[in-house]
Amino acid sequence: MRHLPELFDANRRWAEQLRSRDPLYFERLCGLQRPKYLWIGCADSRVPANSIIGLEPGEVFVHRNIANLVNPDDTNCMAVLQYAINVLAVEHVIVCGHYGCGGVQAAMGPDVENPLEDWLSPLRQLVRASGSEEGTPPPSPNSRAHWYGLCERNVTRQVEVLESLPLIQAARDRGQPLSLHGWIYDLHDGLLRDLRTA
Repeated sequence: MRHLPELFDANRRWAEQLRSRDPLYFERLCGLQRPKYLWIGCADSRVPANSIIGLEPGEVFVHRNIANLVNPDDTNCMAVLQYAINVLAVEHVIVCGHYGCGGVQAAMGPDVENPLEDWLSPLRQLVRASGSEEGTPPPSPNSRAHWYGLCERNVTRQVEVLESLPLIQAARDRGQPLSLHGWIYDLHDGLLRDLRTA
């Protein structure tokens, strides 16, 4: 007996619906992957990349993690970037965060166990820096305005990290068209906001 039969049933219905609308859908999907976009987003289940931007499977290459971080020490993220830029030749790298991010909220609170605490380290630095900028200690995790502002600052910071990577500079030096984007998604209305393009 299969585990989680409801998910297998849902998968079967989904595949049948697609085949009934387009009998060659999966045959085309097996073709060469040539997306123009790399999406670096949060692992939050409410933020599905393809759905938000209205693209089909095969049109966007996706990397997701807690709080959409670009960490040069994260082999997985760096490998995704390398493959997307050097093999797929994506033209746009999009860092997309979202308001109400649990990773950002966790970084505003007390320490947690590893490995999550290590992962949150860059966010904790951002939280401390935001308190210094404002001349006061960081507000509590219950301060929604501060939390949402940190969600935006986190996206902007990740684009800055991307800009500093030798991989990005090498692509630009060889004339490869490559734009970096920082977006934030609002769960309340489903809309994206452009925070930064480089």
